[in-house]
Amino acid sequence: MTEATEAPLVDADRQAVEAIRSALNAALRGKTDVIEHVLACLLARGHLLIEDLPGLGKTTLAKAMARVIGGRFARVQCTPDLLPGDITGFRVFDQKTREFEFLPGPVFADVLLADEINRATPRTQSALLEAMAERQVTVDSVRHVLSGTFFVIATQNPVEQHGTYPLPEAQLDRFAMKLRIGYPGRLDELAMLAAAVGSGEDQETTPIEPIGHGRLRGLQEHVAGVAVGPMVAEYLVDLAAATRGHRQVTLGLSPRGLLTWQRLAQAQAFLDGRAFVTPDDVQAVARPVLDVRLGVEPEAASRVVSEVLDSVPVPVYPKARRA
Repeated sequence: MTEATEAPLVDADRQAVEAIRSALNAALRGKTDVIEHVLACLLARGHLLIEDLPGLGKTTLAKAMARVIGGRFARVQCTPDLLPGDITGFRVFDQKTREFEFLPGPVFADVLLADEINRATPRTQSALLEAMAERQVTVDSVRHVLSGTFFVIATQNPVEQHGTYPLPEAQLDRFAMKLRIGYPGRLDELAMLAAAVGSGEDQETTPIEPIGHGRLRGLQEHVAGVAVGPMVAEYLVDLAAATRGHRQVTLGLSPRGLLTWQRLAQAQAFLDGRAFVTPDDVQAVARPVLDVRLGVEPEAASRVVSEVLDSVPVPVYPKARRA
């Protein structure tokens, strides 16, 4: 392929990334760092766990994500009486055709918001395992393929733990990262109030031009092709080993978690406009990647991640010789 044909593709990719970034920043004001992580998670084909207080914009973020990729949005309010079939779907008997018909559940959306996922029972939580890992569900021994851009945003409230079912490590490992949104700044809240004047409660105030599923899949394929050099790969493996030997970590980083970390580092490099991963990309996504799967207390997570990063020397690349 010639440079003339490659340039328009690069420009189109850049425009698509900026469209997603602008839409998400408009939906979640003043949280550019959070949006960059969300965008990296999407491009790495991961799933996102948000642990924060209610009313901080998690639903708004998920809806904006569905709108900008041109996909279907679905929301599941997790409660103890929620059944697995309420998520995956179930078969019903059609009196007219005298046959069983499959009614798909909300998991067949492109963007699924599982609100307060830790309020669902372990049996219902497990209904998402196959969907998140393989993008398919099996109902009555019949396999049903989900959307190729299937993206889960799950939330849980860190304050209210009464009547909840903590997510097991097997499910936590299905999430690429865990984020906290936090309260917006004063100016951002003022802008939010001004934008809400004269608009209906459910009215979308910002028009969004969808990029389409094809463009998103193309971006994800480009991210998967970002080069990871031997020194960076060794750096990642050494960091994983450091988590397994840390005194406060009971369950070190799994091979699946290591692959997820690499994919997110590739996405970070792609967002920075590079075709190769650097140690800085690995460190940039270290906190949300490790926070979801090391099983340490929230107040100690930041310190543990810092200790893991400090324990492994950063690879130093030799300077190129001048001709």
